[in-house]
Amino acid sequence: MKKSITKNYIYNLIYQIIILITPIITTPYVSKVLGAENIGIYSYTLSVVEYFILFGSLGIALYGQREIAYQQDNKEEYSKTFWEIIILRFGTMLLSTIIYYLLFIYKNNDYYLYYKILILEIVGNSIEIGWLFQGLEDFKRTITRNLIVKLISVISIFIFVKSKNDLSKYFLIYVLSILIGNASLWLYLPKILTKVKISDLNIFKHIKPTISLFIPQIAVQVYTIFDKTMLGMLTSDMIQVGIYEQSSKIVKLTLTIVTSMGTVVIPRIATLYSNNNKIEIQKRLNKSFHFVWLLGIPLTLGIIGIANNMVPWFLGDEFMGAIPVLQIGALLIMAIGFNNVTGMQYLIPIGKQNHFTFSVIIGAIINFVGNYFFIRKCGAIGAMFFSVVAETSIFIIQVFFTKKVIEIKNIVNNSLHCIISGVIMLSIIYPLSIVMNSNVISTIIIICIGIISYFIPMLIFKDDFIIEAKSGVLSKIRRK
Repeated sequence: MKKSITKNYIYNLIYQIIILITPIITTPYVSKVLGAENIGIYSYTLSVVEYFILFGSLGIALYGQREIAYQQDNKEEYSKTFWEIIILRFGTMLLSTIIYYLLFIYKNNDYYLYYKILILEIVGNSIEIGWLFQGLEDFKRTITRNLIVKLISVISIFIFVKSKNDLSKYFLIYVLSILIGNASLWLYLPKILTKVKISDLNIFKHIKPTISLFIPQIAVQVYTIFDKTMLGMLTSDMIQVGIYEQSSKIVKLTLTIVTSMGTVVIPRIATLYSNNNKIEIQKRLNKSFHFVWLLGIPLTLGIIGIANNMVPWFLGDEFMGAIPVLQIGALLIMAIGFNNVTGMQYLIPIGKQNHFTFSVIIGAIINFVGNYFFIRKCGAIGAMFFSVVAETSIFIIQVFFTKKVIEIKNIVNNSLHCIISGVIMLSIIYPLSIVMNSNVISTIIIICIGIISYFIPMLIFKDDFIIEAKSGVLSKIRRK
């Protein structure tokens, strides 16, 4: 029985928000207690470790989700596929851990203690099996796990992180939350999988397809992780890295709302493609584009509008330089939202990862070259600007590859209403952001005014999504 896309979206949205909600609670506290430089050290060392996690993962999460989705109606087959893929992941992550140890732990370096703690993150990622549940379109099981783990980590931060000398404790809380959270998902496996004979496993057949997905993931890291690495290497200014890190956290939190639909659509598109149902695929993708416009515009313009009011109290005086970085970074919400539809929701599920890889590599080159020439002059602003340019370039290229299924007119359909409503909202909240005092209450008031000033025009325009949501709510009220 196929699971509801709407329910899975809600489950996945909760899942992603739980992962990213902690910055809203902890960022103001951590920013002021640890300071911009320590946040920069945290971000820089973490970016280095992420390369080894990337290498050890070999594109297995995306590939595994897709393969499980193909076989979700055959328990014996997807059980066999799971064990083949997870054993492969253990092997590649072990190799990655050994190389990491030799380079960063075997000999002392400036951040030896932090690199030593972060080896636990590599171990935690080696046992990550969220892709299994995503492939089965079973998102509910992960919610309780994340809620408990994240709640404990938030409480731990407030209890143990008290001064700038507690950076190592902050690292330890971070890695243990990943390790314990990923380990807990294994408790569900006896109910999901059936027994498989070791002799029936064929691990090596998965190497080639995972590597084909590994290449685009390397390129993606150039503008999701390498920005921080290049900031640290080219400027040697950990404050700039800290400003970039905290700005990125805020953008990622809002971006989650837009891209969460993608995670639940991927396995469905894969299933529809295997059944050659092109008409339904087009309908799904058109809805996804509409969804990006509907929420992406107010989130993007909303961040631009409230940045001046929010940053001073949310991040503290050391992070005032984050205001323009955050405003530029807000544009990533639309850029990533769109290429998430063309790339992650369409090209990857139908096996066109070569097209996906090409677009991402071009974006990575643009980002790398831009960073190299502008980071020294512009710091975090330059890094964020070229992240936006790179993501936009990826979308343009992917539109070319998907033009037989995704027409431009379908992408821009219903956009005019969202843009007009967004401009009305921005014209109201931006002046308020500058005039009102910077505090929690002011920011909440501005956000509420922004929501109202966006959705009232959308109701007047009778947007399909809004009307459908309104009808759904009213029907439930009538039933009660």
